[in-house]
Amino acid sequence: MTTSAWPHLFDAGAAGTPVLLLLHGTGGTEHDLLPLADRLAPGAGYLAPRGPVQEHGMNRWFRRFGEGVFDVDDVVRRAGELAGFVDWAREHYGIADRPLVTVGFSNGANIALATALLHPGVVANVVAFSGMYPLEGRTIEADLSGTSIALFNGRSDAMAPIDSVVRVGSILESRGAEVERNVREGGHGIHPTEMDRAAAWIVSHTAA
Repeated sequence: MTTSAWPHLFDAGAAGTPVLLLLHGTGGTEHDLLPLADRLAPGAGYLAPRGPVQEHGMNRWFRRFGEGVFDVDDVVRRAGELAGFVDWAREHYGIADRPLVTVGFSNGANIALATALLHPGVVANVVAFSGMYPLEGRTIEADLSGTSIALFNGRSDAMAPIDSVVRVGSILESRGAEVERNVREGGHGIHPTEMDRAAAWIVSHTAA
């Protein structure tokens, strides 16, 4: 799939606002996270692509061998493709000078974290809901000193185990990233209380 042909939605939003890169979870579409956009950043623009991988008819961002067992080679490949798409979109839509905040849920959070780890100049601000460490077995050597990540996770999330959440935060910090950890009771999903915290985080990281 060529970059320009990647299925996606775009809205420029109001002048002076950030643009949210919205990355859906497994089985979702580019429409899934649109209802969150105005709650997270009122008036903001959005760029919402569709996951390019099919798993039994469900859209995903990368292949996996089983629940929680990722095809890491494919994660690396797809993170590179997403970074290329973001670079193209920022130029194509004339938004290169606006703050970009990546908001991902579940599989979308995982590809967001992978892209931040591997392509820090492209994805520098990430809100990851129910994400985990996506690059098992890989050494991360990038300088992430300009990267800021907000992790939102459930303590009893079987799909994103808390030890993997702790690990991704520690790896990010070891490479210089700023990491905010938010752990609540419960499992997989986006809890209403997380929305307010995420919105405040976005304001603090995009205010002029």
